[in-house]
Amino acid sequence: MGRAAPLSFVCAVAHLAGAYFSSRNRLRGQGGGGRLIWQQLINGLVTGSTYALIALGYTMVYGVLQLINFAHGEIYMAGAFAGLLLVTAAELPFLAALVLAMVIAACVGVVVEFVAYRPLRRSSRLAVLISAIGMSIFLQNLGLWIFGPSTRSFLPPFPVVSFEIGGLRTNTLHLLTLAVALAMMVGLQFLVARTKMGKAMRAVAQDREAAALMGISVNRTIAFTFAIGSALAAAAGVMVGMLFNAVTPTMGIMPGLKGFVAAVLGGIGHIPGAMLGGLVLGMIEVLGVALLSSQWRDAIAFAILILVLLYRPSGLLGKPAPEKV
Repeated sequence: MGRAAPLSFVCAVAHLAGAYFSSRNRLRGQGGGGRLIWQQLINGLVTGSTYALIALGYTMVYGVLQLINFAHGEIYMAGAFAGLLLVTAAELPFLAALVLAMVIAACVGVVVEFVAYRPLRRSSRLAVLISAIGMSIFLQNLGLWIFGPSTRSFLPPFPVVSFEIGGLRTNTLHLLTLAVALAMMVGLQFLVARTKMGKAMRAVAQDREAAALMGISVNRTIAFTFAIGSALAAAAGVMVGMLFNAVTPTMGIMPGLKGFVAAVLGGIGHIPGAMLGGLVLGMIEVLGVALLSSQWRDAIAFAILILVLLYRPSGLLGKPAPEKV
């Protein structure tokens, strides 16, 4: 047993090295390897923008309640299905479908907070964690029961035009995804920094009891936080559903976990950090796939999580918590 672990580690490193050199030789053989890297960076920016939207939901809830909403991935899935049904069954235009899907997901988020988290607000963190995992499994199985296990196609309700910019290929759907993500991030930053509800969210995050004494409705503020985070996840779900032309009841598992990784990478509880963490994670993941293999896509994200927790637990933009003596 003592020799098996080092041997397995050596084999894994050898496999990684072989995949890297094989990919590098393939890129050289195709010519324009540098251009291909830039192409992958653009793809990573699109992927990272969706991770950033998911990470914002995690970081907002953690900032206010100091807990991780592990049902967030399933709310992302619910938003994607809501967008699909609004586009296909109701035949709504894209913008109207996106807004209504965000509203539906916000309502789901408020219900999740009321059912799974509010009764346990004064309980131990372990109880809240178990409740979060249970709600995640419940929503996932509810989606399987309602929609079935099969993958559903989600074609964009508008023509997608491909074109080149400086020799790099993209399309209108990629640009729309970036525009939606950027608009959501700017809107959220304005909401938190400049509005009355944003001030209430910051006050509750700093000291819940003191905020209540100052007349702030803590329950309403927390519910609003869940609603906003869920709406952002729904926007990501709709865009990813169209990007991959696929929506399934289990689609929220891995993006939900990667959104959590992005939040930790940027600094959990830090809104600009969640944005940065999502973009960085997306670009590193896509570059890793290009240089290694698609088999390492998910492993790259969790390797980043381990490294961040080991060497910078506060994240890229987070500040270390002061030690109490």
